[in-house]
Amino acid sequence: MKRIGLFLLVLLAVVVAAMAYFGLREDQVTATRPADGDLVARGAYLARAGDCQACHTARGGAPFGGGRAIRTPFGTFHAPNITPDKETGIGSWSADDFWNALHNGKGKDGKLLYPVFPYPNYTRVTRADSDAMHAYFMSLPPVRLVNKDHALRFPFSQRALLVAWRALYFRPGVYTAQPQKDAEWNRGAYLVQGLGHCSACHTPRNVLGATSDKRDLGGGMIPMLGWYAASLTGESEAGLGNWEVQHLVDLMKTGVSARGVVSGPMSEVVRESLQHLADADLRAMAVYLKSLPQADVAAKEVHDTATPESVRVLKLGASLYEKHCVECHKAAGTGEPPHIPALAGNHAVMLASPVNPIRAVMHGGYPPSTQGNPRPFGMPPFGNILTDDEVAAVVSFVRNNWGNRGSMVTAQQVNPYRTVQLD
Repeated sequence: MKRIGLFLLVLLAVVVAAMAYFGLREDQVTATRPADGDLVARGAYLARAGDCQACHTARGGAPFGGGRAIRTPFGTFHAPNITPDKETGIGSWSADDFWNALHNGKGKDGKLLYPVFPYPNYTRVTRADSDAMHAYFMSLPPVRLVNKDHALRFPFSQRALLVAWRALYFRPGVYTAQPQKDAEWNRGAYLVQGLGHCSACHTPRNVLGATSDKRDLGGGMIPMLGWYAASLTGESEAGLGNWEVQHLVDLMKTGVSARGVVSGPMSEVVRESLQHLADADLRAMAVYLKSLPQADVAAKEVHDTATPESVRVLKLGASLYEKHCVECHKAAGTGEPPHIPALAGNHAVMLASPVNPIRAVMHGGYPPSTQGNPRPFGMPPFGNILTDDEVAAVVSFVRNNWGNRGSMVTAQQVNPYRTVQLD
């Protein structure tokens, strides 16, 4: 028994030591600022690519002044002030400190950062790009705004537990170019995997909030926002398999394309980030995404639409569609692309989770106003005139008409989205 006890103690010590090593390790890379070019302008472009303002600017607040509440299943995080104010911002941070945050997920004082800050993606950013971003943030007007403490549930409020999370799910490492791929593909991979942090929304997460390597960019619910982020892999049913590169470029640049229209959280990404990127970078991202293989896709739950109850619901949905939807989306569900998307054959309305079409019917929405589409067409909200049962009926009809095939929707699925939480 003593030997067994000693063995278990040694094993525990080894596990703890390994966890501490992998959870606290960090890379050290010497600053390599570019010798030419406008460092601040380059940093501004990269900050746009990373959509830093989206989290670090509260609604109505000063740019990058922090304070925006980010609600998650673990509690509410408050984004910090990243202006160069020395007391409340990052004015005292060196380029090394900034790099340590992006690359190693550690603050200036060595404090482990929560991965709501997407350093598992930002770790791929090169030191040169990190230094350019630091130069840009240091050039901003300082904003004095004291950071708020996070309001997290136990045990997630215990920051020391991040050591275990990092040991399991985080390895620092700059993006390494793939020699068998061309420069355009590698540039796209660098932007998508790193600053673009596309996997933060488009990859399913486990119960501890870590993304799945097996389903990378395979689509999934965004727990903090209550939207479904579509697959960006090569699958033809719900991903980008049938999209052309130019369709993707158009969507990222203007918010609309011949194949679809962005809505929900993606509208903000296009408005604040993607539309400002160079066409060459957008094309590189599209080329990379189009090259991704098909992900493993769970079988969709499809209900029998011939049951008496389903027939009743679909008949109600058809009458509501005729009354409220047909003028724009047409009787054959063809819409008027690119501004009014087709519903027939639209895989976005047939996803396993019906949350996005439910939200669209309930609350309407507009694509972002962009330079390429300054006055976008929008969809009015119908939640104020339709009951939960009626919303469920019309969404069920759209998901099961014109050759579409999706599960029926219930009022119980609709009701949680009757209220909208802005922040």
